[in-house]
Amino acid sequence: MELHLFSKPGAGDLGNILEACRPYLEQKPEALVAYLPLASIYNRWQEYTEQNFKGLARIEAIHTERMSLTEMEAVVRRAHVAYIPGGNTFLLNHRLHTSHLLPYLRKKIQAGLPVVAFSAGTLVCGQNILTSRDMNMVETPHFAGLGLTPFNFHVHYYDAVDRDDWLSDYHVFQVNPVVLMADNAYIKVEGKKTSLVRGEAWVLRPNQEKEKLEPGKIINL
Repeated sequence: MELHLFSKPGAGDLGNILEACRPYLEQKPEALVAYLPLASIYNRWQEYTEQNFKGLARIEAIHTERMSLTEMEAVVRRAHVAYIPGGNTFLLNHRLHTSHLLPYLRKKIQAGLPVVAFSAGTLVCGQNILTSRDMNMVETPHFAGLGLTPFNFHVHYYDAVDRDDWLSDYHVFQVNPVVLMADNAYIKVEGKKTSLVRGEAWVLRPNQEKEKLEPGKIINL
């Protein structure tokens, strides 16, 4: 299992995403990216994404409202990379659950389909999405994430005074650690190993002070 998780897609571009995807797509005669823009209300980013991947891979988007489960699974099955961008985390998770795509997507990722994700896409890879600051505008009852790591994630972490207290409240009811990612953070998951590649990130455990992570060091529970 290989996950490349970011807070932001790049410095005003898709630089982080392209960097992480390139090794899986280069030298492939028909490289294909399964693009899951399910956190967005409007599909305004597809053309932009296609332009950025031009010459590297073909983009095939998954739209849960317009495609059958069989069609969505076929895209995931053919893909060399799954790319899950940002938006509203609750909307993304709701669509994954109600379309019934989530179990198949999880199975394929656990079997080796690489994932590159940022913001909401990163959050949904954790145990649940309860550490998102997004609005639950769809009133989804689905809070379990893909469960690909034992951690939860919190992205765009910058205001420690405000957010540390808020995030500590999560541990009144939940026991899994939370990885706090600044906007420059890049977290990589290889099998059961999770580490910080670059940028700033911390891990918050129940009843403990948060620990600042060192690049290259494995994050332990």
